Amino acid sequence: MRVAFHFIRSASWTGGYNYLLNLFRSVRKYQADQITPVLFCGEDALENDLQPFREIAGLEIVHSSVFDVNNARPRLIGALLFGRDSDALDLFRHYRIDVIFENATFFGWRFPIPVIAWMPDFQHRLLREQFGFAAYWRREAGFRAQVASGRTIMLSSEDARKHCEYFYPGAVGHTEVVRFAAPVPDELIEKDPRMVVREYKLPSRFYYLPNQFWKHKNHIVVIEALGLLKQQGREVVVAVTGNPHDPRHPDYFDQLNTHVQSLGLQENFRILGLVPRRHVISLMRICIALVNPSHFEGWSSTVEEARTLGVPMLLSDIGVHREQMGEGAVYFDPDDAVALAEKLREACVETKTSAAARLRVQGDVNEGRFARDFVAVANRAMARGTDAGRSVDSPGKA
Repeated sequence: MRVAFHFIRSASWTGGYNYLLNLFRSVRKYQADQITPVLFCGEDALENDLQPFREIAGLEIVHSSVFDVNNARPRLIGALLFGRDSDALDLFRHYRIDVIFENATFFGWRFPIPVIAWMPDFQHRLLREQFGFAAYWRREAGFRAQVASGRTIMLSSEDARKHCEYFYPGAVGHTEVVRFAAPVPDELIEKDPRMVVREYKLPSRFYYLPNQFWKHKNHIVVIEALGLLKQQGREVVVAVTGNPHDPRHPDYFDQLNTHVQSLGLQENFRILGLVPRRHVISLMRICIALVNPSHFEGWSSTVEEARTLGVPMLLSDIGVHREQMGEGAVYFDPDDAVALAEKLREACVETKTSAAARLRVQGDVNEGRFARDFVAVANRAMARGTDAGRSVDSPGKA
C-alpha cells in the first residue's frame, strides 16, 4: 500500500515535523512490508529539513512545485470551489497512491482517492480566547470540510476522539485513534550528556521544559512559580527550549521575556532557544524532571520522548496527560503557580523515578503499536474509501 504524506516544515510546526519522522521510522522498523510512505514536498523545501527523512530507508521523497508554499492557497481555493485539488490529484495518480494522509490542508470534498484526515487537537474550540477571528475560522472551516467530506478522521488520543465527536457529530463512526510513539534514535544519544549541560552553562540540577513558545503551552505558570520560589530564597532553574514564534500571538515570546526580567528570573528561567535534537535528548536524560505545563495537548511528543528515556515528569493535570502517563507522573493544576512552586521546591517528582523507569521498557511496544495501528487505519480507509470518493467518477475518467 502506497500512502502519500504532505511535508511539514520544521519552522512552521515542529511537532508535526517530528510526528512524520517518528511515524516513518516506526513504519520502517515494524511494518515495512505493509506500507510504502511517499513524502511530497515543494521545490522550496529546505535541505536541512529534508536530510533526516532522506536517511529513512524505504521512504520515497517526491519534489514538485505543486507543493511549493506559494501554491498552497490557490490549490486550496480550487479544492473548495471545484471539490478537488486537481494538481495534487494528478501527481498522486502518477505515483500510484492508494491512500492520502491529510494534515493541515484539504484536497477537496470530491477527492476520489481515500483520505485520512489527521486532526491533532481541538484547542481552537476549547481555548477560543487564544484564537483571533481569522485563525479560528481557518481551522474550523478545515475541520468541518473534512468531516462533511466523509473522511476517516485520525486522532491521537481518546480524549481527542471525545472532543471531535462532541464538536462534530458527523464524525461519529468515522474516527480512529492512533496513539503515536516517539522513538529516540541511537545517533541522538550523546555519550556524556553533561557536556551539553556545560555548553549551556546550566547547573547540575535543573528542570527541563522543551515546548514551543505558543501561548497555550503555558510557560507563564512556570515563570510565576519560579518567582514565588525566588521570594522564598530558593533558586530553582528551569531550562527552556523551543521555537520562539507563535503565529497566532507574535508578541508572546517578547512578553514572556519582559515578565522574566521584571521578576529578575533570567538565571532561573533559562531560555536556550532552538537547539539541536541531540541536545534536547541530552537535556532530557540529565534533568531532574521534564515539565510540561500545557493547557492543551493532542498527545504530547515531549512526554512520549521522556517516557521512552525513562525520565521523571511533572505534568499539567489535563485529560490527555492522564491518558498518556497514568500513575507514571506527578500532576499539577496548570493555573496554580503556588502548587507548582511547591512541587518544584520539593522535587517530589523524584518519587516517581522508578515508575518512569518501568515505563521505559514500553518504548518498543508503543512504537510497534503506533506503526501497526496506523497501517490498520490506512487499510480500512482504503477498503471503504470515503463518501466523497464513492460519489465521483472513477480515477480513469478524471
